[in-house]
Amino acid sequence: MKKALMAAAALVALPVMAQAQTPSSGFYVGAEGGLNWLLNTTISNQTVTPQTGWAAGGVVGYDFVGPRVELEGMYRSNNTTQPFVAGNRGVVSSINQVSAMANLLYDFTPGSTITPYVGAGAGVAFVDGDTSLGSTQFAYQGIIGLGWNVDTNFRVNLDGRYYGTSNPTVAGTTWTNNSFSVMLGLTLKFGPPAPAVAPPPPPGPVAPSFIVFFDWDRSNLSAQALSTIKQAAGSYKTKGSARVVATGHTDKSGPDSYNMALSLRRANTVKDALVREGVPATAISVIGKGETQPLVQTADGVREPQNRRVEIVIQ
Repeated sequence: MKKALMAAAALVALPVMAQAQTPSSGFYVGAEGGLNWLLNTTISNQTVTPQTGWAAGGVVGYDFVGPRVELEGMYRSNNTTQPFVAGNRGVVSSINQVSAMANLLYDFTPGSTITPYVGAGAGVAFVDGDTSLGSTQFAYQGIIGLGWNVDTNFRVNLDGRYYGTSNPTVAGTTWTNNSFSVMLGLTLKFGPPAPAVAPPPPPGPVAPSFIVFFDWDRSNLSAQALSTIKQAAGSYKTKGSARVVATGHTDKSGPDSYNMALSLRRANTVKDALVREGVPATAISVIGKGETQPLVQTADGVREPQNRRVEIVIQ
């Protein structure tokens, strides 16, 4: 048991490479077990020093993604360092008890691979008394732990607990029943699996585009511009049927109203050249943007050659 707990603690402490989960609500069942340390007490006026014992049980619960509620059944057993007299049972050397608890727990980061949690529980316990498991008591516990969400349905828990009951009676005298335990638990959730993430759609075809540049305050076409326009016309003819958008731009070296008109003149100049290259005028749209969409950001009044342009897009 000790080796199993040490291995579980090391496993939780290791860096976990899995990505965060997408949690879902649902019912779960689980099993748990660990070590139990019953605190020293006095039974029938005899000082009893329990040895390290064990605890094992199971749970049925519902996960609301964050809050959890569960019903837990647990058996605890601790031997003592010396036998003692327990009422009608005579000389005994162990203290045993069974509990049925309703627990309320809260996961702080339910979508993470590792999530801390806290909880509390209350219920009923059947504790060794004058007869074996013959003393019925109110039981309570506090819980703090870490959960490892292996995937959306399978989880490993490691927690520490303080557990106690109201005072059982043996031979007319009461004794205190309090203990600490370290528990390792495994749960399986029956909620739906996380939906598969759909792959992104393939990128659509990129519309061919061409850029024609202009001299400062000019709208006439250079030899390089005419060559670019010829390539754009060839691209249009290759597609067979398309729309052509010619968008004119200026730099920021003139007034806004003047630059808007200049950008339209440049776009219309390109349109006329495309028509001469065999592109129908009805297939061409002309837009003027003035200085509002510079290719290179500059201060107002700067003459930037890259911003004096017409962009031709074949759609």
